[in-house]
Amino acid sequence: MSYHDPVLLKESIEYLAVKRDGIYVDATFGGGGHSKAILAQLGPKGRLLGFDQDEDASANLLDDPRFTFVAGNFRHLQRYLRLHGVEKIDGLLADLGVSSHQFDTAERGFSYRFESELDMRMDRGGGKTAADILNTYDANSLQQIFSEYGEVRNARTLAQRIAEVRGKKPFKTVGDLLALAEALAKGQKMRYLSQVFQALRMEVNEEAEVLEALLQGAQEALNPEGRLVVISYHSIEDRMVKNFLKTGNIQGEVQSDFYGNIYRPFEILTKKAEAPSQEELNRNPRARSAKMRAGIRLK
Repeated sequence: MSYHDPVLLKESIEYLAVKRDGIYVDATFGGGGHSKAILAQLGPKGRLLGFDQDEDASANLLDDPRFTFVAGNFRHLQRYLRLHGVEKIDGLLADLGVSSHQFDTAERGFSYRFESELDMRMDRGGGKTAADILNTYDANSLQQIFSEYGEVRNARTLAQRIAEVRGKKPFKTVGDLLALAEALAKGQKMRYLSQVFQALRMEVNEEAEVLEALLQGAQEALNPEGRLVVISYHSIEDRMVKNFLKTGNIQGEVQSDFYGNIYRPFEILTKKAEAPSQEELNRNPRARSAKMRAGIRLK
């Protein structure tokens, strides 16, 4: 199995509209699938920077003088661009979420399919783990996480049960969480578990905050007519991207000047989010929840 099948590969590269001598960012390098496709469109003077905070991604580095690997979080986009002598870029592509490799590596703790420690950190160099959150957050905070990030229907009950159980035995492994969550799941058990694990993963990696920082950084880094292409995998991130392309903020709050002229930071290329074709879904079922939005930076 490959490290990760690049989702919406053909469509995302078309929206990126790569210029031969342009400077581009692949904000989520992973297995390098999107990066390879971008490099195939670049000329000898073009440049591509690939970001990834996961140390496992470094095993997929591309041997190409036009490519620079940035071992860091894309929330610090502009800082890393300056570090590598880049002021402006012509396009940025981000394929958010967890790679197939991360899901299938048991010890990472991303999936309820494997018994392992409750980690879920994309960057294992530091920071809180899923176990830390379950064992230290108060019930109200846990309820908010499960409700907002996982849309878990019984978030309050789940949070209260976690607070009760950890007093007798702290959460340490995936099995510890499954024993509790499965007892509260009704109907579609796998869907319920996916929502619970998604919510924890988003909190561990501060995914909403990181995405907002990336969108703001991309807007500032893009040249006029530069392109932003983002692939997301759940409604929270898709809504953030949709709002940002339309208004320049993730809340979707329309801004206008003294004369009432509405601020529009991007020309939106995707009136509705694009989804994978049936052919792609047949080949890669994990792409089923993907949604892609794209825009052109206005002057």
